[in-house]
Amino acid sequence: MHIIPVKDFNDLGRKASQFIIQLVREKPDAVLGLATGSTPKSTYKELIQDHRLNGTSYQHVRTVNLDEYVGLAKDNPNSYHYFMRDQFFNHIDIPDRNIYIPNGLASDLDEECRRYDRLITELGGVDLQILGIGRNGHIGFNEPGTSFEVMTHVVDLTLDTRKANARFFNTLEEVPKQAITMGIKNILQSRSILLLASGPSKADAMARLLNESKITNAFPASSLHQHRNVTVIADEDALSMVYLERRA
Repeated sequence: MHIIPVKDFNDLGRKASQFIIQLVREKPDAVLGLATGSTPKSTYKELIQDHRLNGTSYQHVRTVNLDEYVGLAKDNPNSYHYFMRDQFFNHIDIPDRNIYIPNGLASDLDEECRRYDRLITELGGVDLQILGIGRNGHIGFNEPGTSFEVMTHVVDLTLDTRKANARFFNTLEEVPKQAITMGIKNILQSRSILLLASGPSKADAMARLLNESKITNAFPASSLHQHRNVTVIADEDALSMVYLERRA
């Protein structure tokens, strides 16, 4: 696990975007695994600026998103379909046909999960998976206790996770109680992984991930220690509880 410390949220975006831009230039038809939430926003901002200034093209890139809430329509401002278009897709040249996000309104959610697994296989797998980390160590929406062998699945969101996401909704009651998420096995099958962390609220989780080596499904992010190609980019606040020697 390679750790890259950066100063702040904006520096995180600049550094993370470099990884993505390099991959897209080297492999124009790369498969990118994308994440939502506050953490990757600065990364998407940098990618948009690079696209406008330097012409990096996404015409042949394919994207698969980690997750989507169950019960929200694509045009709901709190859906991850809406987030990705607003924060990234509407500002680059990626064709709609190359964008894949789970359907949270599918009539058969289990079949939607199997379809998503088949899709990722048909695309040839994910070249670079972008991840955030939850305060309880969740990656995607894989909550503590999730088996490392699970593929795309429907998850019941914990109250803590719903509270953390409530800032995007009017009330806690509006936050969906379920989501479709790529499983930990999907994530670990990616060729490379880029984990992003920013802010003091992530300090506890990052300390547990980087200071400890125990792998347990009680802390889903610990599964990343099983992958051979993980890069962690985190700012000073997120690394504030990490042993200094691990920052080298």
